[in-house]
Amino acid sequence: MKSIKIIVATHKKYEMPEDELYLPLHVGAHNKESIGYKRDDEGDNISEKNPSFCELTGLYYAWKNVRSDYIGLVHYRRYLTLKRVKEDKFNNILTNKEAHELIKDNDIILPNKRNYYIENLYDHYKHTMYVEPLDETKKIIKKKYPKYLEEFDKLHTRKSAHMFNMFIMRKDILDDYCKWLFDILFELEKKFKNKKYDSFHSRFYGRISELLLDVYINTNNLKYKEIFFMDMEKINWLKKGTSFLKAKFLGKKYDKSF
Repeated sequence: MKSIKIIVATHKKYEMPEDELYLPLHVGAHNKESIGYKRDDEGDNISEKNPSFCELTGLYYAWKNVRSDYIGLVHYRRYLTLKRVKEDKFNNILTNKEAHELIKDNDIILPNKRNYYIENLYDHYKHTMYVEPLDETKKIIKKKYPKYLEEFDKLHTRKSAHMFNMFIMRKDILDDYCKWLFDILFELEKKFKNKKYDSFHSRFYGRISELLLDVYINTNNLKYKEIFFMDMEKINWLKKGTSFLKAKFLGKKYDKSF
C-alpha cells in the first residue's frame, strides 16, 4: 500500500484529527515555544520566513523532510472532505482509508475550485492586494520558466482557481513542483527584500503561490481529482463581501484575513 502523509499547518494549539493520515505541524516555530506538535524549524527548513511565506514553510518542511509516497497540505481550520457538511465537521474530515481509495486512480487531489464570478483572478488580486509582486512574478517566469508564461497570463481571463495551498500530491510531482515554486519565490524575495509592506500584505508569497499552483498543473497537463473542502470556523460572508466590494469599487485594499 502506498503511504500518504498530510501536513496540518498550524501556528497554535487546536483540535486535530486523530487519524494517522495527518501530521500536525507547528509552522513558524522558529524561536517560538513548543505547542506540542512537530516543528517546521527542524531539519532542512525555512521556518524563519513564515511571517511572509505563511503555510509554505510547512510545505517546504514536508518536501525536504517527510518520507511518503504521497504528501498533502491542509490547514488547522480548513480540511479536505468527501462530504458537503455543515455540522460535526471533525468527524467528516478525509480519512486515511478514503485518501488511499482516491490515489488509486489519481496523482493529485485538489479542493474544488473557488469561483470569483465577477472578475478575473488578476483583477481580484490587484483590487484586494498590492499587485507589484504578482507583476514581478511574471517577469521571473518569463526569464526562468518561459513555458509557463502562457498559463500565467490566463490569470487575466480565468475566474476560478484551486486556492488555499491545499492538495495531496504524488511525491515525485511534489518534488518537481516545489523546486519550481520555491525557485520563483526565492527570486521574488530578492526583488522585494527592501520593500516594506505591513504584516498583512507582506504575506504575498503565500498568496501568489496559490495562483501558481494551477499554472504549474495546467502547463504540465497533470490530471487531478477534485473533492470538497470545509472551513472549520464560521466565515462572516457579509463582512467578506463588503470588503471585496470596497476593494473593487473604492480602491480599499484588504487589511486582514476573513
